[in-house]
Amino acid sequence: MGSSGLTVGRIFGIRITIDWSWIFIFVLVAWNVGASMAQIHPGWGSAATWSVAIVAALLFFASVLAHELAHSLVARAQGLPVRTITLFLFGGVSNIQREPRTPGVEFLIAIVGPITSIVLGVIFLVLGSISAGTALHGLGTTTTDLSHLSPLAIILLWLGPINILLGLFNLIPGFPLDGGRVLRSILWAATGTLRTATRWASWVGQAIGWLMIVAGLAMIFGVQLPYFGTGFLSGLWLAFIGWFLNMAAIQSYRQVVIHDILEGVPVARLMRTTVPTVAATTSISDLVHEHIMGSDARCFPVLRDGDRLAGLVCLDDVRTVPRDAWDTTTVQQIMTPMEKVATVAPQEDASEALNQLTGRDVNQVPVIQDGRLVGMLQRRDVLRWLQLHGERAA
Repeated sequence: MGSSGLTVGRIFGIRITIDWSWIFIFVLVAWNVGASMAQIHPGWGSAATWSVAIVAALLFFASVLAHELAHSLVARAQGLPVRTITLFLFGGVSNIQREPRTPGVEFLIAIVGPITSIVLGVIFLVLGSISAGTALHGLGTTTTDLSHLSPLAIILLWLGPINILLGLFNLIPGFPLDGGRVLRSILWAATGTLRTATRWASWVGQAIGWLMIVAGLAMIFGVQLPYFGTGFLSGLWLAFIGWFLNMAAIQSYRQVVIHDILEGVPVARLMRTTVPTVAATTSISDLVHEHIMGSDARCFPVLRDGDRLAGLVCLDDVRTVPRDAWDTTTVQQIMTPMEKVATVAPQEDASEALNQLTGRDVNQVPVIQDGRLVGMLQRRDVLRWLQLHGERAA
């Protein structure tokens, strides 16, 4: 279980997680499909109806996962690390650790997701038509007509249009949607700077977000909109999506600004060179009374053979040891070993170090040179630098 949800496995080495908000949208999708199935096949019974609904909802989110996997695999092929894919309330997101190097790479990563969804939609429609067979001959759109179809055909014919719709929706040029990233790649190629392109794409994303909010509010108050219709729940959902898109556009631009400020700044300028350390043979009792209680540090580098980093020990590690075992347990027995610790080099860009901090969800990383500990970089050190140089964010 991760800090933001449940880890369900790995695909091609990429960790797949489910955010808790995903449960709500999964139940909503399954409920809508189940209600429709009950009308189409009233004789199925509750067990069959809801089984089909759950299978359809799972296949839909498998399609969303395929969409995100397409982004991730293209990104990795272009040399960009991808740690996780998270399914959440509004679909999915690939945790690509760095910005693309060129507009062309940005375009490829962005466009492959919608293409994947549209291709999947066409495949599902073809398979659904084959499964339906002659039942599609002269078939209309009424519930009576659909009642002749098998559960497999109905699922496939539902998955087809919804995947095509998903692909087309993602092509809306509202950053950070895929279409917004396609727009950013075009603006990047035209202006030559990622930051300017992101600012303009973010403005477009915010404008589209506000348009969705206004449209949603209008629907709530009974206005009939083409395609979207009217109604309280539909309007609330559209306004909620618009709010999310608006906030995501603002946050995405801020992230680019932060990395722009940190780019070219070596870790050595931000790191702390005076770092409290402990020896690997130190007892937990000595660690607590001589180190933890005497400082505000919550994590200590563990050294072996002088200044060689052996690992990290944190307050959370101490909590795993019973109080009566503190005198007989050493730091080496509870520390996170070196091979599992994220580290940076003193000459490395602070922007890359920030990627390590956020990607691993840690508050500090040791700074290593030739295997020796030369400092420690903490999140608050990076934040202090950003505060001191914040005027560049304008």
